[in-house]
Amino acid sequence: TEQRRYTLSVFSMGNTCSNHLGIPPAKGPNAGSFFRIYYPCQETEKAERPDWVPCKEYFNGLADFMKINRTLSEKIFNYLFGSFKIPAFLDAPFKSNEKCPVIIFSHGLGAFRTLYSAVCAELASQGFIVASVEHRDQSASATYYYREKTESERASATSASAQDNLVQEWMYYRSLKHGESEFPLRNKQVKQRADECILALDTLIKINSGIPVQNVLKTQFDWTTLENSMDMCRIAAVGHSFGGATVIEALCKEVKFKCGIALDAWMFPLDDELFPRVKQPIFFINSEKFQWAGNISRMRKLDSAVIQRKMITIRGTVHQSFPDFTFLTGNWIGKLMKLKGEIDPELAIDLSNKATLAFLQRHLGLEKNFNRWDPLIDGQDENLIQGTNVRVLQSAI
Repeated sequence: TEQRRYTLSVFSMGNTCSNHLGIPPAKGPNAGSFFRIYYPCQETEKAERPDWVPCKEYFNGLADFMKINRTLSEKIFNYLFGSFKIPAFLDAPFKSNEKCPVIIFSHGLGAFRTLYSAVCAELASQGFIVASVEHRDQSASATYYYREKTESERASATSASAQDNLVQEWMYYRSLKHGESEFPLRNKQVKQRADECILALDTLIKINSGIPVQNVLKTQFDWTTLENSMDMCRIAAVGHSFGGATVIEALCKEVKFKCGIALDAWMFPLDDELFPRVKQPIFFINSEKFQWAGNISRMRKLDSAVIQRKMITIRGTVHQSFPDFTFLTGNWIGKLMKLKGEIDPELAIDLSNKATLAFLQRHLGLEKNFNRWDPLIDGQDENLIQGTNVRVLQSAI
C-alpha cells in the first residue's frame, strides 16, 4: 500500500531452543518452533529477495492436498509460481526508531508459512514484527523439522559438525481416513496450533530479552540485534481460515495476546465450552462467498456486551482472497480455481489490512494514525458489509 512506513525484510527460524541451557536440537516435529519473521529493516543494495515458495517439496505438498499428481503438478506450479519473490529483503539488518508491537500469524488448512506475504509484509511495513508460524500438526500441505542422526548415520558421515549431525524430515498434509470423524482430528490440531503460536511468542520473548536461542536454519541474519526491539505489552494474533480458529484458541490459552483478527475463520474445530472463556477483543473479517449460517452462528457465540467483537464482510471476495495465490494467477485460472472473486484482489486485501491496522491501534493502544481507517471496522465502505451477508436465525445462535 502507499502507506508503508518501513522497508522490510524476512528471515526464518526453525527448531529454536535455549542453547544456554544446553538443550539439544529438536528430536521431533513437536520440539522447537518454525516461523518466518517479517520486520522493518535498513535499506540495502546487496540483499536478495526471498523465494515465495522455498523449495519443490512445498509444491509436492500442495499437490497432495489438492489430490493431483505430484510430477505433473510440480511442473505446473513451478511454471506458474516458481519465479516469484516476495517484496522484502532476505536477512537484511533490523532497523526501527521505536519498539515494535508483535503479531503471531497462523496459516490456513493446506497452506504454509510463506503464503500470506501480502498480509504479513504490509503489517511489518507499518512497524510490526510479524512471526508467520508453519504448523506441524499435519494441517500444512508440507513442512519439515530436523532430527539427530542415528548412530549408523553418524558413523557413515564424513563431517562431525553440529549442522551435519541433523537430518531434515518432511511432513505432509494428513487427509481424513475412510470413515474417520473429522472433529476429533481438527480439535486436536487446533489445540496444537495454538500451542505452536504460543511457543513462537515465547521464542520472540527470549530473543527480545537477550536470551540466546539456537536457529538450525542457515541464515545470515543476526537475530541478537532484535534484543529489546519488541513491545511485549502489545501482542496480537492474526490468522486465516483454520488459522482464524487458531487465533481464538490461542487467545483463550494465552492472555499475552491482547486481541485477535480472524480472517474468514473456519469455526468447526473449536470446542463449544471455549467461547465464554475468551476475554480479548476479536475482529472477524469475512469473505462474501465462503461463510454459511452454522459458521456465522458460532462466531456470534463470541458476541459480548462488554468486550468488543466486530465483524465485516468484503464484497466480491472468496475464501482464497486472503492468501497470495489470488494475486499470482490470471483471471480465468484464478476464477476457475476459486482463487479470485469479483473484486480486484489488491483492493480487497487493502481493505482487510487497513481495517486490521485500525483494530490493532484501538486495542493495542498504538500511537499511530491507523485510526483514520476506523470506519472500516464498522463496514463503512461501498465494498464492505457491516456484519455478514449470511442470514442466521436468532434461534441458531
